[in-house]
Amino acid sequence: MTKRAGRSAANDPSLAPVLDAAADAICLVGKTSAYQVKVALEISLEENLDNIARSMEAILAKGREPLFDAEHFFDGYKADPDYALSCIGTAYEAGAKWIVLCDTNGGAMPEEVYAIVSTVKDKLPQAALGIHAHNDTEQAVAVSLAAIRAGARQVQGTLNGLGERCGNANLCSLLPNLLLKEPFASQFETGVTRENLKQITHVSRLLDEILNRAPDRYAPYVGASAFTHKGGLHVSAVMKDPQTYEHVPPQSVGNKRTMPVSSQSGRANVAANLAMDGDKPDLARLLQDVKHREFEGYSYDDAQASFELLALRQQKKLPRYFTVEQFSVTVESVRDEDDQRISQARAEVELIVAGERITSTGAGNGPVNALDAALRKDLGKYSPFLADLRLVDFKVRILTTGTEAVTRVTVESADGKGNRWSTVGVSENIVDASFEALTDSIVYKLYRDRAVI
Repeated sequence: MTKRAGRSAANDPSLAPVLDAAADAICLVGKTSAYQVKVALEISLEENLDNIARSMEAILAKGREPLFDAEHFFDGYKADPDYALSCIGTAYEAGAKWIVLCDTNGGAMPEEVYAIVSTVKDKLPQAALGIHAHNDTEQAVAVSLAAIRAGARQVQGTLNGLGERCGNANLCSLLPNLLLKEPFASQFETGVTRENLKQITHVSRLLDEILNRAPDRYAPYVGASAFTHKGGLHVSAVMKDPQTYEHVPPQSVGNKRTMPVSSQSGRANVAANLAMDGDKPDLARLLQDVKHREFEGYSYDDAQASFELLALRQQKKLPRYFTVEQFSVTVESVRDEDDQRISQARAEVELIVAGERITSTGAGNGPVNALDAALRKDLGKYSPFLADLRLVDFKVRILTTGTEAVTRVTVESADGKGNRWSTVGVSENIVDASFEALTDSIVYKLYRDRAVI
């Protein structure tokens, strides 16, 4: 933030360390709304202008590039345009190389942003303008594009739209729009090539992985559902020409086309989802199996791996890597020395692997965690294939009511190569459903990695 009123920039304990940071450029936030100055800062309008000027001058004196984030600019402009303009004019005259107009509360409409930025460009024709949009009306990307059309040449955004409240402008949507959509693609340079744009889906999901959060499957461009076609009518057309239902090729942003199988599917969906070699299964019978299993509670929309295993089993082409003879789980709940109740689960799984009987035990903070540990602890000769296997998401859906309700469990798994796949299990017992999804996940990895019986 800019310096506080009544202090010099050098003696402001918050600003001084920023000025001394080993950075080529320094961006400071300053109020540009008369209302915010009076209510939030509780200083005079003139003091605020002085704070802005002295702070920009202090950055220049350090030999750094000054950037000024004009906080609450659009709300301030609509309430008192003269004062809002005087704030950014002061920053510009004091040496700010960039004036970044901020929609801090995220409530501005794209049309008014275009009009206001156009006015600012007329008033300060030599100033380099930026835009900082929040997503409180789900329009941060649209607001940013409107500002660019009006003359802004810097966009402050974040990967996956992360940010305060509803987030900031999502660079994973902004960059594809700027590179792939007109008039932006022809008029502007971003410094990102179309070839490098193909990495954006990977980058988006890598960030989610680092943050240990599930990716938004419905995100534009980079989401798992962005190029998903479910209805038989859609799939039939897409298989003839993808442009019938896709506004850009999925590979242009590093994503891929998917056609999930469900009770809404036709044979085109089923055929498109079978990546196996050799003879294809009886599509009509497989589709009938899918519909019957969906009636029981299964869903293959988000469980492509389980669908492929279903098709392989129908053709009797799935190797029997191991057989689960039996498993058991116990959960113990006790009070610790601080009188806090803690639970620990223990599981035991008895398997037949390559003719050998193996009994594995595992512990975890819940029954599913314990079963996962026990199942993967020792799979004999297949254990090396599971070294990089990890569970990244676990979803439970209660399908009916009552304590005997049918439960659907979907497990998402990943490996060290960045591959992800999902499997599903259904049962009136949540542990059984979870165990089915877990075993499917392991079997799918063994099959995909061509493990030999």
